[in-house]
Amino acid sequence: MARNHPKNSLPGLKDIFRGTLPNGITVLARSNFNSPSISINGYIPAGALFESDDKLGLADFVSSSLMRGTQTYTFDGLYNELESVGASMGFDSGVHNTNFGGRSLAEDLPLLLKLLSDSLRTPTFPAHEIEKLRSQLLTGLGIRAQDTSDMAALKFDQLLYEGHPYSRPGDGFVETIQAITRDDLEQFHRLHFGPRGMVIAIVGAIDPKKAFDAVGRVLGDWQVEGQVEAPVLPPLKPIQETVKSHHPLAGKSQSDIIMGVMGPRRNDDDYYAASLANSVLGQFGMMGRIGEVVREKSGLAYYAYSSLSAGMGPGSWEVSAGVNPKNVKKTIDLITKELKRFIKDGVTKEELADSQANYIGRLPLSFESNGGVAGSLINMERYGLGLDFYQRYEDIIRNVSRADVVEAARKYIDPDALVIATSGP
Repeated sequence: MARNHPKNSLPGLKDIFRGTLPNGITVLARSNFNSPSISINGYIPAGALFESDDKLGLADFVSSSLMRGTQTYTFDGLYNELESVGASMGFDSGVHNTNFGGRSLAEDLPLLLKLLSDSLRTPTFPAHEIEKLRSQLLTGLGIRAQDTSDMAALKFDQLLYEGHPYSRPGDGFVETIQAITRDDLEQFHRLHFGPRGMVIAIVGAIDPKKAFDAVGRVLGDWQVEGQVEAPVLPPLKPIQETVKSHHPLAGKSQSDIIMGVMGPRRNDDDYYAASLANSVLGQFGMMGRIGEVVREKSGLAYYAYSSLSAGMGPGSWEVSAGVNPKNVKKTIDLITKELKRFIKDGVTKEELADSQANYIGRLPLSFESNGGVAGSLINMERYGLGLDFYQRYEDIIRNVSRADVVEAARKYIDPDALVIATSGP
């Protein structure tokens, strides 16, 4: 089979710089002089894992507050600095990390790093900005509460990950957001924001060593005594039998269904086999087999697909569908039947080959922008994949056999032990 791309054009050992500052910050950098711009991407291990049940949404609240004012800049002052040079920067949070990203012209990297440093190190959480933000977060939760897809997803996570941090919504609940005080924001920042475990990737029109030095100049002196270590993820009890839950939302013309199982971690040996299985099941072409059976042949769903999410901890393998409320049971039965057929028959030689070609062919597309490369470098570091990962990627994908795919599908998908969450009238 013809190679889709020369491996030497992909990021690898020869052109990725990786260095660690004395205070623990890891810097990854790669040059791209085809564009005058630069992208940064990174994270700090300060996510929702650290929240208590009565203050859910705290990490998200903190990350959304970082650019609302610092010791050097007001909210308007900070955004004016960015806009004056056509740059952008932002933060968000997940279960494990607070993430950041930004872009600017290469000549403005020192300013971008200064604004990043200020936001990370010296946010002031101005009271009036915090209350404005709180009302925005509460508005978002009000919208979530009326969204059948969001409510099915919330219910699904609560059932699949019962008693585990992954069961909790990152944006919290109305009562937890109302309970968070300015002191809570300051304390979370003081305890969890620091250089240890921080990773930053810089890609663009700059020499990689110069990018490393630029980070060192701005963040190299950052020290935080007593930066708290992330807690160890507790073990997760597997689901033994099918569990169902419905979240009623009156007056909706659509019901949303999410049904699935626990999936692999990103670093598990069978992750790629499960990922390719998922591609055949409900991603490839017109949403794979699930889309073909539920949407194309039966005309039951507005959309139907499967997805595999895998990270530091156990992921989820789920099938999602949006249907007319009167077709909910019929759709669930049809998807369950298709899952049974999938783990019984496996995938055809053609299906696997098509998905492998798709995975390999689309890889170069993820490197077309500096931001795409920076995100890829961050993933390599986060999951310890090695700097030569993208050089090995094609072989990794090609080496997955039909037997591997069916073994992964049978390991994770048990049609008699599904989590089924629905929301609608």
